[in-house]
Amino acid sequence: MSITTGGGDRGDSGLIGGDRVAKDDVRLEAYGTVDELNAALSLAISAKPPETVVAQLEVVSADLFSLGADLANPACGTEEGPAARIGEGSSDRLTEWIREWEEEIPALSNFILPGGTGASAALHLARAVCRRAERRVVTLDRSGSPAPEAVIYLNRLSDLLFMQARTANASADVADVPWISPQAE
Repeated sequence: MSITTGGGDRGDSGLIGGDRVAKDDVRLEAYGTVDELNAALSLAISAKPPETVVAQLEVVSADLFSLGADLANPACGTEEGPAARIGEGSSDRLTEWIREWEEEIPALSNFILPGGTGASAALHLARAVCRRAERRVVTLDRSGSPAPEAVIYLNRLSDLLFMQARTANASADVADVPWISPQAE
């Protein structure tokens, strides 16, 4: 079976369930940005962060694939459709990982900029894509297609990616890059 069907050549795309919508539809924007986030995680993994971070990112990658499938199904989470695969337990797992990293990494005394090691920079990039995915899912949620657990999950994930970026620097003995206000100079 070929992945090329020509079905989207007119600027629309099929959803799970058979409906077709414009390629710039809020639902496609939401799950497309989640897909982009998953690709950014793959890039971060290839930058060789600590193995514990890699193991967590592999779990998150599978979560994001499930989340994208949930978002691609307008019936997901409704009485007629399947339950969402990403729920409170998934967000709780991310919160637990964040707390573990907070115990290992010194607290910040100032804002930091993305950077340091290549792994840290890639994780910061993934964090920025995650924030965009969160905004797209919020737009979907406000459009009448409820996705509250997806919003919570992505919000928590951006925090986790921030902590993982700091961990990547700390594990390589590279300092986080402090932000210095121009007014402070």
